[in-house]
Amino acid sequence: MKLYTLKRIQILPITLRQAWDFFATPDNLATITPKHLQFLTLHSSGDGKMYPGQIIYYKLYPIPFWRVSWVTEITHVQELSYFVDEQRFGPYALWHHEHRFRETVDGIEMVDELAYAIPFGIIGRLAHTLFVKRMLTRIFDYRYQVLQQHFNPATRKPV
Repeated sequence: MKLYTLKRIQILPITLRQAWDFFATPDNLATITPKHLQFLTLHSSGDGKMYPGQIIYYKLYPIPFWRVSWVTEITHVQELSYFVDEQRFGPYALWHHEHRFRETVDGIEMVDELAYAIPFGIIGRLAHTLFVKRMLTRIFDYRYQVLQQHFNPATRKPV
């Protein structure tokens, strides 16, 4: 099994509490996912607040006409610092996604670090080269842009 990684670091001009409240709410994932994926949260255990052991069930279309069911578990949570989601059922052989937050002079540094593997041996490695790597890069680039716009004081809509 070949392990791949993807890492993004972003500074957001918000408080640590604002960052945590946004990213610790599973329903906000749809906000930062490209619309063409038709990402939908079908179920989230608990009362909406993230906790270790929380199970979240999604559906999405990574490519047209191919719907994927995806179940993740929030495995680790240290409030205002980090959390980890791991795939329990879905398209990857391994999915371990860390979200870390820390205060800086410019706002909050958010680090997204993903370790993942594709099933099916050499066929999976070929699929990674042909489209999976590019698809994940585009998704994380989209998130970066949406978060910059969402948390930019000049473009933020009044509540």
